[in-house]
Amino acid sequence: MTLAGLTDEDCRQRLAGEGLLLQTGPFTVRVYSDVDVFTAQLRYFYSHFPVVDTPAIADFHVQISRPPGLRHWWRPQVQFLIDGQAPFQPFQLDHAFPLFEWGLNWTIAMQAQQYLMLHSAVVERSGKVMLLPAWPGCGKSTLCAALVSRGWRLFSDEFGLVSLDNGQLIPLPRPTPLKNKSIEVIRDYSPDAEIGPAYHGTRKGTVAHLRTPDASVRQSHVPAPPGWLVFPRYKAGAALRMEPASRPQAFLKLANNSFNYQLLGLQGFLGVTRLVRNADCYILSYSDLDEAVDTLTRLADK
Repeated sequence: MTLAGLTDEDCRQRLAGEGLLLQTGPFTVRVYSDVDVFTAQLRYFYSHFPVVDTPAIADFHVQISRPPGLRHWWRPQVQFLIDGQAPFQPFQLDHAFPLFEWGLNWTIAMQAQQYLMLHSAVVERSGKVMLLPAWPGCGKSTLCAALVSRGWRLFSDEFGLVSLDNGQLIPLPRPTPLKNKSIEVIRDYSPDAEIGPAYHGTRKGTVAHLRTPDASVRQSHVPAPPGWLVFPRYKAGAALRMEPASRPQAFLKLANNSFNYQLLGLQGFLGVTRLVRNADCYILSYSDLDEAVDTLTRLADK
């Protein structure tokens, strides 16, 4: 059953009571909340995601709630709790959904140490994965959203989850956060894109979320091997340039884009080494989104 299969009342009762067991990629998240604005956005963005309808052990226990005290009425706020603890300062109430997304990202990065975790967008085509590792400001979310709008399968905008057993990438499709100018760029590039409300004044400026394609959610149990490792960087006005990266160069870049490379020790070293050996490695500079998408699609379709 998906979240859309629950009535509004059933969804509210679960969130306010024993928790809503939401399946996202390999993780089961038990979500609690009594915040109506959050419930509405969760139902929109996760309507096609599976809901676990039987007793199950959750990987994470997450709560979105109003903090006690005068703030409940004056300039109302919302807080993110993981296992009953608040790792962040509260956000303003109407930013409840981006708080949930950022909080869940933080929780995964802190706790899912059974994987090599890369800060990377990940998309799939023809049975192989393309990783786009980059830190904020390099255009990875925009490029990822554009590729998905042209038929690539979304694994994740944020996490490259690598199995330490076999080196395959594990899907974790969730809403893609678009920031500032990227929001209108994707609206123009893909007029049918399902983009939610814009949240102004966040720590990252204006943020709006792109709904995950149904097909990517339905295949979220299907891993894939690495095919290409592309380090993207948007440069305004620059001509497209894609060059092969050497294995040592790719190793250093990938290790530096990992959340837990050092924590994993030898396993992290072996995981990054296997990825670099099994993928074709490139450095991409671009300004024209159409040109970048066409170039990467031709690369995958060779």
